[in-house]
Amino acid sequence: MKQYVLLSLACLSLWGCKEQQVTKEAPLKMIEQVDFSHVKIQDNFWSPRLAKHISATLPVCIDQIENQTGRIRNFENAAKGEGEHSGIFFDDSDVYKALEGIAYSLINNPNPELEKKADEWIDKFAAAQQPDGYINTFYTLTGLDKRWTNMDKHEMYCAGHMTEAGVAYYKATGKRKLLDVCIRMADHMMTQFGPDKRHWVPGHEEIELALVKLYEVTQEEKYLDFANWLIEERGHGHGTMGGEGEWNPYYYQDEMPVREMTDIAGHAVRCMYLYCGMADVAALKKDTGYIKALDRLWDDVVLRNMYITGGIGSSRHNEGFTEDYDLPNLDAYCETCASVGMVYWNQRMNQFTGDSKYIDVLERSMYNGALAGISLAGDRFFYVNPLESKGEHHRQAWYGCACCPSQISRFLPSIGNYIYGTSDKAIWVNLYMGNTTEVPTDKGNIVLKQETSYPWSGQVQLTVSTSSPLKKEIRMRIPGWCKQYTLAVNGKQVSPAIEKGYAVLDNEWKSGDIITLDMAMPVEMVEADSRVKENIGKRAIQRGPLVYCMEETDNKQGFDKLAVSAATTFTEGFDANLLDGVVAIQAANGNENIRLVPYYTWDNRNAGKMKVWIDYKE
Repeated sequence: MKQYVLLSLACLSLWGCKEQQVTKEAPLKMIEQVDFSHVKIQDNFWSPRLAKHISATLPVCIDQIENQTGRIRNFENAAKGEGEHSGIFFDDSDVYKALEGIAYSLINNPNPELEKKADEWIDKFAAAQQPDGYINTFYTLTGLDKRWTNMDKHEMYCAGHMTEAGVAYYKATGKRKLLDVCIRMADHMMTQFGPDKRHWVPGHEEIELALVKLYEVTQEEKYLDFANWLIEERGHGHGTMGGEGEWNPYYYQDEMPVREMTDIAGHAVRCMYLYCGMADVAALKKDTGYIKALDRLWDDVVLRNMYITGGIGSSRHNEGFTEDYDLPNLDAYCETCASVGMVYWNQRMNQFTGDSKYIDVLERSMYNGALAGISLAGDRFFYVNPLESKGEHHRQAWYGCACCPSQISRFLPSIGNYIYGTSDKAIWVNLYMGNTTEVPTDKGNIVLKQETSYPWSGQVQLTVSTSSPLKKEIRMRIPGWCKQYTLAVNGKQVSPAIEKGYAVLDNEWKSGDIITLDMAMPVEMVEADSRVKENIGKRAIQRGPLVYCMEETDNKQGFDKLAVSAATTFTEGFDANLLDGVVAIQAANGNENIRLVPYYTWDNRNAGKMKVWIDYKE
């Protein structure tokens, strides 16, 4: 079975796409992530980005929220009970997501001034909360009598992002003022909706996974039950816009009960949050029905509806999906938020199965779809990520609908979440980036230090430190793009068993042990599935986890006529002065040359055309 719509036939035999059979006896969540608070990233690729997140991205978000838009004023006006509401009805969520990004930044980079700013915002949130626990500045300022009348007005969506921020800030600082605001809002919602109360189908999912986080920090079962109830509400004809428009069940993932779903439909980001919520509830409720549905949906997303960049959502009309294999390049939507959602969802799927195919998709989405959403300087953003541009598409400092800048602001500081996992028998090494982490085990802690120049090089060194010899599997992911590698322990080459894409090193580890993984990272020319009509007669170029593109600024002569062929030769080299340091690729066809750069770097120089899929001459 084909694993990716967009991978070449040579890639397809690496690993299959077998449906995971989960039994009631088996634990549904076999792997726990190592939280990024226990991971210190020291990496030439990621560390500069994390530094710019602090110096540029968060300041941009704060300035836009406080000075350039009315987002923070909405809370101030709501607290006073007077004044106009500025912006879109879901703008509260941008403030909450930026605060979550601040919280994550504070965990590994304490900053008293930044924490003071967060506390100022939280005071405004608390002051805007109604006596009954309700908080939403749009309805507070436009008429509380209209609240809970339109399922598409994002009341629970905003509450969900507030809750994620509240949990994150509590974990970062121990301060529970916002957490208590979130608890009161959750309790308010549960007075309105639930068994024997009103029906409700949140038009934009998010509250479901947030309630699970609230349950995990409070251990109050009612929040988990409420998340489960909201998911079960879908597909029973309860959705409505309260007379303000026609409810489209496909757009809102309300066309059938979630257990029966087979195909992704509607709005891409909403789908991602729904699937994350389903996965979280399934893990805690041991609901195999949800898992079987997620397996089917994953196949549909990855095999028939995913771009080579790991982006999803081909249609600007509904910010989502039309029909299978409809993957236009110039008109691609590929919202940054959806690519981040692919990271969230695929990590959860990996935790259920221990199958590296999910991390392969996570990595593809992270390095290409999500990372393209922010400029190299960290201060400008993409909402939409097309795979071709005629020169009109550029990053912006902010958007009227600013979900993507605030999304990337909370995603970047938490990337350490995706590197390692733990299970009873194993430590799982999922991603390769320079870092040090301390992993607790039942027989004592083990410290892992990872050194690598990934994604430019496939060489990885993992050094083990432990107070006493420790018998534990270390499972090293062999990426789907990797076709040739060597693996050594203390300089001696080994050939361990490969299970679901992981090399299983079952050793008794001592301090000073060194694991060396060396993955060949050649340039590859990729052919799309023949059913993707847009890419017939075209090829894409990738190297390791990175998808490449050609920009007009590097290929000024005859940009639209440049092509590759079976005779094309590729050379590559690291250029420290290009785009903050990248491996650039030269594609040579006789006297004709094409220069390619990583897709995530495009539109950081002179404006011009861009394309990922290049004409191919037989």
